[in-house]
Amino acid sequence: MDPKQVKVPPMKDLTIDNITENTIMINSQGPDPRIKYVLERLVTHMHDFARETRLSTKEWMAGIEFLTAVGQICSDVRQEFILLSDILGLSLLVDNIDHPKPPASTEGSVLGPFHSHEAKTMPNGEAMSHDPEGDPCLVICTIKDTHGKPIPDVKVDIWETDSSGHYDVQYPDRDGPDGRAVMRSDGDGAFWFKAIKPVPYPIPHDGPVGKLLKLLHRHPFRPAHMHFMFHKEGYDHLITALYLRHDPYETSDAVFGVKQSLVIDLDVVDDETAARYEEKPGTALIRHDFVLVTEHEARGLRDEKAMEALTALGRKVKLLDGLPVPDVD
Repeated sequence: MDPKQVKVPPMKDLTIDNITENTIMINSQGPDPRIKYVLERLVTHMHDFARETRLSTKEWMAGIEFLTAVGQICSDVRQEFILLSDILGLSLLVDNIDHPKPPASTEGSVLGPFHSHEAKTMPNGEAMSHDPEGDPCLVICTIKDTHGKPIPDVKVDIWETDSSGHYDVQYPDRDGPDGRAVMRSDGDGAFWFKAIKPVPYPIPHDGPVGKLLKLLHRHPFRPAHMHFMFHKEGYDHLITALYLRHDPYETSDAVFGVKQSLVIDLDVVDDETAARYEEKPGTALIRHDFVLVTEHEARGLRDEKAMEALTALGRKVKLLDGLPVPDVD
């Protein structure tokens, strides 16, 4: 922006005691109240962090170099920043804030760094995974609203690893997508497909996030799970996953994604189910009923929780397009 178009307040002799208020002042000249509020809180907490930890120049530079390395390893198929957000608990926190769930609805979980838009649309009953080493698994699901009414024509993204714990995008010589699909719920809100039994696996730990985990004496493993993402106009976007009970990493997920309501028992296909879904008896079986929340329900709950939380913090705010901004009227 042309400096002549900016009215900069005078700033000199900045110190530990006055740098924060001056930074906030110069950042508060734009017209967008939400940007001003976000930057005001970010600068306040960031400066307080530096003061409270007595951050050294050496540590500051180490942080800059770490974030630079995180960016450098990112690619079209690897998002190290999402991974960093995941292992710091930020991903789950943001999802819980932005997508609150009423009782009896399906809770969200983390997206993870390996969702892609390459998956092919697949009809009911087709195989999503073609890994010959994987244990076959039939997955039968329904989608309903909070009143128990089936929801048809929901777009469902599904993805999982192969039997070795790797996603398709982790193979540089892959021929195309595998272990992932896009489906649509039928008139009864149902969808079903053939996959493989999910396995536990380590998140990528050959980069800067892996080095951080090692420094923190944390393991990189995730419990066995399968990802689901639901989209339909009029309903709150849902990113979630189903986790297998009794997995060795069920209570120590490296990215904090496990919630008790998302932990399921692995069943076995009986003769009746085998005949109906054209699957062998004895095959592993996942059954689950997903419950979606309308945008109206989610918006009301999000606004309610936002005002409760910020009032408890003593902050005078109002909501603008569902997001808090200072109430200066």
